[in-house]
Amino acid sequence: MDTSSSRITKAMILAAGEGTRLRPLTLETPKVLLPLAGVPLICYTFTWLRSHGIEEVCINLHHLGNRIKESLGDGSRLGVEIRYSDEDVLLGTAGGVKRVEDFFDGTFVVVYGDVLTNFDLSGMMKLHWDKQALATLAVTETFNPSEVGVIQMGKDGRILSFREKPRKETKPGDVASGGIYVLEKDVLDSIPSQGFCDFAYDVFPKLIRANLPVYGYVLGQEDYLIDIGTVDKYLKADEDVKSGKVKMTYEE
Repeated sequence: MDTSSSRITKAMILAAGEGTRLRPLTLETPKVLLPLAGVPLICYTFTWLRSHGIEEVCINLHHLGNRIKESLGDGSRLGVEIRYSDEDVLLGTAGGVKRVEDFFDGTFVVVYGDVLTNFDLSGMMKLHWDKQALATLAVTETFNPSEVGVIQMGKDGRILSFREKPRKETKPGDVASGGIYVLEKDVLDSIPSQGFCDFAYDVFPKLIRANLPVYGYVLGQEDYLIDIGTVDKYLKADEDVKSGKVKMTYEE
């Protein structure tokens, strides 16, 4: 792939989940709109993406989707152009991306809607191109392997295996998926056109078994990444932002 003139300008934020583990907080508020230091989570994500060159974002919706549309509008005040994809039936992380296949015209970014982070996405993009990867996953150390997708990597950063939420008795790997991907559009060829499909359970293991170039971008100790999938993690993220432990910027 010739990357001399390439620039990633499109991303997808996965926001269709019902946030069941965050109840009662998500009974009337979608998880991407939960406030951190008074600012909706997704607004930090937009600022972060925009700072790394993202100009257009697609968001898939299901639970309280209209609330998200009402809050964000067309994205103009956030400095991005937003397209929405309403899912009457949940399609899964990969199925939701496949549904808007026409939105993508080259390399793109996928971000799970419940992730708060500040790492160097541009550095991850560069690694993706340097390795001529088909998919690159942000990976971070894990201490709870039964709650995340556990990854085994080679010395060159190539991902050798991916196991989503292994049983607790399974020997844990030392790194796990952070819920942020840089993908080539060719990855969508591995996703069925209809029905539910998940990146972690269905797509990445298939690509790895086929010996296709899937790499990990390892976050450093200075990088912050947390998923606010539970009430405890949400409260931790809120406190981290309020206290200044993590520097999160939000600009309209």
